[in-house]
Amino acid sequence: MSEAEFASWALKICLTVLVIFLAFIIYNLGKESKAGKLGMFILFLVLFLGVAGFLFKEFLIKMLM
Repeated sequence: MSEAEFASWALKICLTVLVIFLAFIIYNLGKESKAGKLGMFILFLVLFLGVAGFLFKEFLIKMLM
């Protein structure tokens, strides 16, 4: 396995774990602050919009190169 292949796999695995961990943190934050359904929706919306922006950026890079 080359260094580039390892870096590609590590990026995918580590980012997936990071997003799952961030989702847990946001869920716990919303639960402790007694955020309602709308509050929890907004918290997760912002998290996943950030993830979607990162994925869209990667998609654009691959399409333009």
